[in-house]
Amino acid sequence: MIRLARFGARKQPYYRIVVIEKDRARNGRSIEVVGTYNPRTNPANVDLKHERIAYWRSKGATLSPILAKLVAKHPVTAAAEPAVEAATQVTDPAAA
Repeated sequence: MIRLARFGARKQPYYRIVVIEKDRARNGRSIEVVGTYNPRTNPANVDLKHERIAYWRSKGATLSPILAKLVAKHPVTAAAEPAVEAATQVTDPAAA
């Protein structure tokens, strides 16, 4: 499951978006951290690794209801997509 894990001081929440087994404790040992969420900034700061979230969802991970709303509000930006595509392209040394 992909859900929020609470960190930060008392009355100053800061969340990590983690991939974790569903039956583990909220702040238990996670498999991978795939983003962060800071609701105390204006506007709230959300940093998501969309490619890792898509990978874990393809493996069967489900999103928590609150996290599903966050992902829907912050889709992959058009500026981030070309950078990902450019990094994954393989250049042919013979063509150069």
